[in-house]
Amino acid sequence: MAARISWEGVFPAVTTQFHDDLSLDIDSTAKVMDNLIRDGVSGLIICGSVGENTSLERSEKIQIMEAAKAVAKGRVPVLCGIAEFTTAFAVQTAKEAARVGIDGIMVMPALVYSSKPHETAAHFRAVAKATDLPVMLYNNPPIYKNDVTPDILVSLADVDTVVCFKDSSGDTRRFIDTRNMVGDRFVLFAGLDDVIVESVAMGAVGWVSGMSNAFPREGETLFRLAKAGRFAEAMPLYEWFMPLLHLDARPDLVQCIKLCENIMGRGTALTRPPRLALLPHEKAEVEAMMAKALANRPLLPDVGLPAAA
Repeated sequence: MAARISWEGVFPAVTTQFHDDLSLDIDSTAKVMDNLIRDGVSGLIICGSVGENTSLERSEKIQIMEAAKAVAKGRVPVLCGIAEFTTAFAVQTAKEAARVGIDGIMVMPALVYSSKPHETAAHFRAVAKATDLPVMLYNNPPIYKNDVTPDILVSLADVDTVVCFKDSSGDTRRFIDTRNMVGDRFVLFAGLDDVIVESVAMGAVGWVSGMSNAFPREGETLFRLAKAGRFAEAMPLYEWFMPLLHLDARPDLVQCIKLCENIMGRGTALTRPPRLALLPHEKAEVEAMMAKALANRPLLPDVGLPAAA
């Protein structure tokens, strides 16, 4: 019997904040998390791609887990990304997440090595079997070069802790293919910002979002409108949001999202090498995009969010 979870809505992939010397700024990271929750997001993903997981020491990941647990105080679920080079390292990080009391883990394929399908499945199986935490499997073939196809996912249906699938392939047909193969066995999450409305229409009940770090209320509103089938209200908001949502599909998505977050007064734009600051012309393009968006920021339909702070 698969573990029961209540994951739905927008789960921003929280950015990790750094001091000017690029050391971990845990207080600012905690503040980012708290502000997102206050703005009405439905959950948090820490130490994901946008959280610069692979640029963090394990001790830093544990600090972020502990901070997220303390900040959330049970208000929303908190999932920790597991992005490691080996299965053994991934198991160790998963065990730390369980020790801290995180609500679940989001497991990526083993990084660097482009694995064969059965190796990808074996990695996921080993990590999921090593923990009682509910597991979200994460597919992002454009970035991580390993494609978690519906066939691979279905092969893991017997692993009780594997409860959720996040797809960032951009191919929304996979949500239907998965349901046709195993029904409602897995909770389905969208992972690519600029296909969110389509993903919800195809059955996604949650969204791991990058740009909702900068615009959490807009992100949660867009998701709830789509989930409720209020597409006439969703489309103007989606069209306004789309130029920014496209940033989530770029190789430098972390730099872009952090810059937007910084413009909104929600964090700094600092990233750790090998991620470098955007080049001047790239920074100017994103700043112009943000200026246009803010000049035309729409009034949001009522979807039951808490009052703005």
